[in-house]
Amino acid sequence: MKKVGVVVFVLLFLLLVGCNSNAGTETTGENETNDKLLIYSTLYPLAYFAEEIGGAYVKVETILPPGSDPHNYEPTSKTMIDIAEADMFLFNGANLEAYANKIKSALAEENVMILEASDGVSLIEHIHHHEDEQAHEDEHGHEEDEQAHEDEHAHEEDETDSEHDHDHGDADPHLWLDPIRAVELARNVKDALIELNPDQAETFESNFHSLEEQLIALDESFHQQLENANNNEILVTHAAYGYWEQSYDIKQIALSGLSPSQEPSQKELERILDHVNESNIQYLLFEQNIEPKVAEVIQSETNVKSLQLHNLSILTEEDIENEETYFTLMERNLDVLNKALEY
Repeated sequence: MKKVGVVVFVLLFLLLVGCNSNAGTETTGENETNDKLLIYSTLYPLAYFAEEIGGAYVKVETILPPGSDPHNYEPTSKTMIDIAEADMFLFNGANLEAYANKIKSALAEENVMILEASDGVSLIEHIHHHEDEQAHEDEHGHEEDEQAHEDEHAHEEDETDSEHDHDHGDADPHLWLDPIRAVELARNVKDALIELNPDQAETFESNFHSLEEQLIALDESFHQQLENANNNEILVTHAAYGYWEQSYDIKQIALSGLSPSQEPSQKELERILDHVNESNIQYLLFEQNIEPKVAEVIQSETNVKSLQLHNLSILTEEDIENEETYFTLMERNLDVLNKALEY
């Protein structure tokens, strides 16, 4: 479809990201039906929204292999060639896909629309509570910093404060788990599709509004059911559920940070264990594509049982076989939350 510049594009991408051995999904760069827009997406929810809005006028591929982790995935050069020949590259943004900016740079000379779906959507900040605890324990050092400030070392303290802020707060990229923010993601997708194919604007608008109604109804279900929960704390494998905290008054006790690779310190792990036992939390909520080693410690040191919570970032092979969708998975999550909050 778009052969000009592909070789140059691939060479540029390899220079930017280096060779990698990750096995990606088998993708085809050919748009089998010429009147369809070919879209490559990083995450399942974005691909689902594009398919629901675009209908018969789009062909959507998800570049991540089933069950993979979008936080640390790297595309193969084969996948990069396919993206260069597509009509749109669709990614979440908010620093979730570490490779996205490199792809954007490599695609600069290609005729591919690049859509960061989270653009313009309100993000929340995730706070790393274990660092706050360490700061509390190190009161003496904190007092010395204050004295240093009084002794005209303001510049040094400003630098320290800047590092402190960076370490403690990051934008939570998992906004598709909030149905209301998912509406905004879908709206951005709809607007991009209209730009690419204005002749079908009416169809895209109609499909978007149908999707919007379903998302609003889903949000209402979450509110109605979770407002009556006996408790509000969930023990999860990584901190992907900040938007549920904000929207539904759920508190996540996370074994790792925004990325599953951010494992807790020994002191933080001890604090989590104490809290789980004191609060009588009954379940550890595993995710479909993440199995942190620290979870084994939690289960061996407490009496928690396991349930699966789906973060929806990517489908598993089983999900695909069962023809799961964004809505069936979110409804299953609601059932899991109802059970996990019964203690």
